[in-house]
Amino acid sequence: MTAAALPAAAPPWRLGNWLPSWPLIATKHLELRKRRGLMIALVLLTVVPTVLVLGLRLIFHAVAPATNGPAGSPDVFQALTNLMAEFGFLSAAALGAAAGTTDLSEGMFRHLVITGRSRLALYLARIPAGLAIILPLVALTFAALCLVTSYAGAPQPTSVALNGVSVPEHFDQAQLQTWLLQHPQQAATEFPLGPAPTTAEIDSAIGHNSAILYENYSSDEVADANPPINEMAKIGLWLELEVGIGFMVGLGLGSLTGQRTVAVIVLIGLEIIVTPILAAHVIPYFIDGQRLVVGVAMDQLRPAALAPGTGGGPSGPGRVLFGGRGALGIPPMPTWAMITVIVGWIVGWSAIGAWRMMTRDA
Repeated sequence: MTAAALPAAAPPWRLGNWLPSWPLIATKHLELRKRRGLMIALVLLTVVPTVLVLGLRLIFHAVAPATNGPAGSPDVFQALTNLMAEFGFLSAAALGAAAGTTDLSEGMFRHLVITGRSRLALYLARIPAGLAIILPLVALTFAALCLVTSYAGAPQPTSVALNGVSVPEHFDQAQLQTWLLQHPQQAATEFPLGPAPTTAEIDSAIGHNSAILYENYSSDEVADANPPINEMAKIGLWLELEVGIGFMVGLGLGSLTGQRTVAVIVLIGLEIIVTPILAAHVIPYFIDGQRLVVGVAMDQLRPAALAPGTGGGPSGPGRVLFGGRGALGIPPMPTWAMITVIVGWIVGWSAIGAWRMMTRDA
């Protein structure tokens, strides 16, 4: 037999390569996009609430600017971003559960296995196929929110209202303490020192409470101002991570159970019921167990502009950790532990889902 008569080499996926090929990813992507009910649900959860609120605020402000404020404001930005995170996690989980169970529910899994494709490749192909749908949706919606906040929002304040006292912006703790010492009468409103406190009493109160005052000052500064571009970028990355985790967990749980409805219900309960309870209250002798929930770790990582004046226990606002401000009512975990929990959930559920697909009867 001549060299010209030899058969051409088979494509890698025919040889059981565990890496998914581009045609396999594109096919799964198209299969998910053609599920109209699922796509409509994703748009309703991730895009419609933000677009509807911003659209109505733009219209109301254009019609009656005297009685309706600007469309964008720090409060609106915080509320819509947090809402996008909650709904984004749930919609991504539903998409992941669908990606992990569609072949089983439609009876196609056996046919895919018979073709000789690697089962691991079949599972891994679902990850880029699904993320290519949900991540751009969230990114475009968040970009619209940032544009409205930046160009159709309230003017940036030039001072911070600290308990009714106007303090210049961008002070660090030492500068704030110096300013308060130079304005003792304004600073006196911060402390219950009696009707006519002396200057020495005011100075002593400022010195003893400078850390708490600065914490309140920084929280008020964040709450009253539109996030700068670098903070918006940080929030966008955090939001995409939240959505990506939802998809990966939904995909792994859907592959494990083989039931999309069961996976979605479990993750709705985790996001709406279990995580808020564990993040808000310390359960005696179970604090380390609470910290193992990925929603608690993500709340600790939540950027400062999304959680001003919340969490952190009796001392006031949440602590700044890893560039974020924890929206927690429990003591925060070390940064390495927070990263480990987040990575563990992504890798762990991916491994569980892949293992179940590789061991499932065809």
